[in-house]
Amino acid sequence: MKSRTRNVLIIFGAAIVLAVGLVISCGTKQLGYSVETVKAEKGSISNTVTATGTIEAIKTVTVGTQVSGTIEEIFVDFNSHVKKGQLLARIDETALQAQASQTAAQVASAKAELTYQKATFERTKALWDKQLISRDDFDQAQYNLSRTEASFKMAESEHQRSLTNLSYATIYSPIDGVVLNRAVDEGQTVAASFNTPELFSIANDLTQMEVQADVDEADIGQVKLGQKVSFTVDAFPDDNFEGDVSQVRLKPTTTSNVVTYTVIINAPNPKLKLMPGMTANITIVTEKSDNTVLLATKAMKFWPADSLMGPGRTASRTADTGNLCTIWLYDGSNFKPKQVVTGINDGTNIEVISGLEGGEDIIVEITKSAAGNGSSSSPFMPKRPSGGKNTKNSEPPRS
Repeated sequence: MKSRTRNVLIIFGAAIVLAVGLVISCGTKQLGYSVETVKAEKGSISNTVTATGTIEAIKTVTVGTQVSGTIEEIFVDFNSHVKKGQLLARIDETALQAQASQTAAQVASAKAELTYQKATFERTKALWDKQLISRDDFDQAQYNLSRTEASFKMAESEHQRSLTNLSYATIYSPIDGVVLNRAVDEGQTVAASFNTPELFSIANDLTQMEVQADVDEADIGQVKLGQKVSFTVDAFPDDNFEGDVSQVRLKPTTTSNVVTYTVIINAPNPKLKLMPGMTANITIVTEKSDNTVLLATKAMKFWPADSLMGPGRTASRTADTGNLCTIWLYDGSNFKPKQVVTGINDGTNIEVISGLEGGEDIIVEITKSAAGNGSSSSPFMPKRPSGGKNTKNSEPPRS
């Protein structure tokens, strides 16, 4: 689903290409051998992970209503800049005002009842203290007072709730931001019976966006916090946007048996070119090294055949371990092995951390030319001073 790309970056503004040159010495031409080399050059190399994602505002708030009614007025529109506490809309308050008035009357009634029951209880208590009434009469008066007090508190609570609902009829912005969506029109009825109806969607700051990227499970192990990211959007194909990884979420997403993980990328947007919902084509730089020696990876695969080493000599191959690799240097007439320490490998080129300074010619292939004279002698055997021809007893140069 996702493919891993490998990039060789630019150093000093010029494209770094590891030049492949056909280096043939006079001796090898005579014997019909050709030596293909690559030159170690300094440059920059990186490993990357690619993915796609969606651009979103860092914080988006959905503004709804907790009461039902008819939208009476709307004071903002799409793309309106709003401040925290700014009036956005108003719902018709007629029914809510009536409810508040009704509960206020209930509070007044309950208060009057409470006053009466308090007075009754005081008289009953005085009679009880003088042993002029029964215990049952006293308990009944006490019960009536307690029940009336509870009814009064309930009436006050209902009235407070009706006032709160009345305040909900006026919709204010909870944050500073920009209105991304207006979901209602004036005259529209909204019902808040089960779910809170969405009226507006507000983004707090469009100068700082985030990209929610879906990274394949095969690549997610390489992604770390703080890694640099570059991405493009279809709306501005010539612009390259920059960011960095701010979060790697642990929750996987499975679609058609393909597992991905969400990576959050901070994306500064000072020119407001990036808009919520845009698709971003993302490149995450997982490794990078600048001003380092680079070599074509095919140079790591070369090993000379025994026939090239001369009579009685072999080029026993030793296994590379870890970052240690053996390459073969060529100076135009002789070749010798060299052990180097390697680093980043982008599939085409590899970083040489130590062992090369840059500028060396490294053998990638030795072939016998079709125009050769059929000699089976090694092209790297030393030449005798007389006539420049090797004899059967000649020894090859020491590697």
